[in-house]
Amino acid sequence: MASNNLTAWRITAATGIAVFAVMVGYVMAASAATSLKDFRAGQTSSLKNEYNPKIDSAIARGLKWLSVRQNPDGSFDSGSTAITSLGALAFVAGGNLPDQGPYGRNVSRALHYVLAHCHHSGLIAAQNDGSPMYSQGFSTLFLAEIYGESHAPGLRNKLQKAVRLLIDTQNAAGGWRYQPVVMPGDISVTICEVMALRAARQAGIGVPRRTMRKAIDFVRRLQNPDGGFSYMLGMSGSDFARSAAGVALLFYSGVYKGRVIGNAVHYVSGCLPGTPLNMQGNYFYGNYYGTQAMFLAGGKWWARWWPAMSKNLLSRQQSDGSWQGGAGRSYGTAMALIILQIPKRLLPILQK
Repeated sequence: MASNNLTAWRITAATGIAVFAVMVGYVMAASAATSLKDFRAGQTSSLKNEYNPKIDSAIARGLKWLSVRQNPDGSFDSGSTAITSLGALAFVAGGNLPDQGPYGRNVSRALHYVLAHCHHSGLIAAQNDGSPMYSQGFSTLFLAEIYGESHAPGLRNKLQKAVRLLIDTQNAAGGWRYQPVVMPGDISVTICEVMALRAARQAGIGVPRRTMRKAIDFVRRLQNPDGGFSYMLGMSGSDFARSAAGVALLFYSGVYKGRVIGNAVHYVSGCLPGTPLNMQGNYFYGNYYGTQAMFLAGGKWWARWWPAMSKNLLSRQQSDGSWQGGAGRSYGTAMALIILQIPKRLLPILQK
C-alpha cells in the first residue's frame, strides 16, 4: 500500500511539474510575442563605453593601410566602383570629406573616380563591375552621403540620374537584381538600392514614396515564420546575412515598430558575432548590415551586439592593419572600418 501511494505521489508530482513547465513556457512565449509585437526601434542603450584604445588603434591602422592601398586614379583593387565607394565611405565614417580631414585627399580621389564612371543613363559602374547594380547601390550611397554633407558642385545632376535609374529599374514586386533592367529581385541587391535611395532622400533628392512602399512590401513577402528572410520570392529558408539585409531594408524604408520588424530583429540578434550562426553567408556583408540594424534597433539589442562585434572584428585584423574579405583585402578592410566606426554616428545614413 505504501509503495502504491508513493508511486501515485511521484506520478502526481511529475504531472504537476510538467504542467507548470508548460505554463511557464506558454507565459514566456506569450510575453516574447507581446514584446515583439510592441517592438519600437531607437531605444536608449545601456552601453556606456562603445570605444576603447584597442578599437581606436585598430581603426587607425586600418585607415592607414587603406589609404596606401588606393590606386593613383582613386580606385581600389581592380577598379570596381562598388569597392571604391565602400573604401571612400570608410574614410567618410571617420569624419573625412573631400579635401577635409586627414584622409580628405583619399575621399576626393575616390569621388573623382566614381564621377568619371557615371554614365548618361544614370548607371554608375566600371567596365569590370560584373554585377553593376551592386555598384549602382554602393556608388549612389557614396555620392548621396558626400552631397548631403558638402553639396559639392557637379554632384546633384549625376546623383539625380542615378536615383532615376534606380526608380525605373524597380520591378513590380518592389525589388532589384544584378542588371540595370526590370527583372525578378533578390534581397541582397534590393537592400543596396534602398540604402542608396534613403541617403539620396536625406540629401534632398526626390524619391517617390511609392518606391519605398513597394520595397517594404517586397521584403515583407520574403519574411519566414522564424523572423528571418529568404533570398527571392518563391524560395524558403533563412540565414544570417540575408536576414541582416532584411532588417536593414525595413529600417531604411521607414519601418521602425511592430511585429514584422520585431521578429526580424529578434532573429538577427540570435546570430551574435563569434557564434556559428553568424558565419552563414558572407561574413562582412552580413555584419555590415547586421551591425547597422542592431545600432538602429538600439537598447538591449545594441548593448549585446556591439561588444561581440568589435571583439570579433579585432581578432580578425591582420598584422599590417588590413582585413581579408571574400572580395579581397580592400573590400574586407573597408567593410570592417565602416562597421567599427558606426558608433561615431558620422554617416548621415545612420541618423535615427
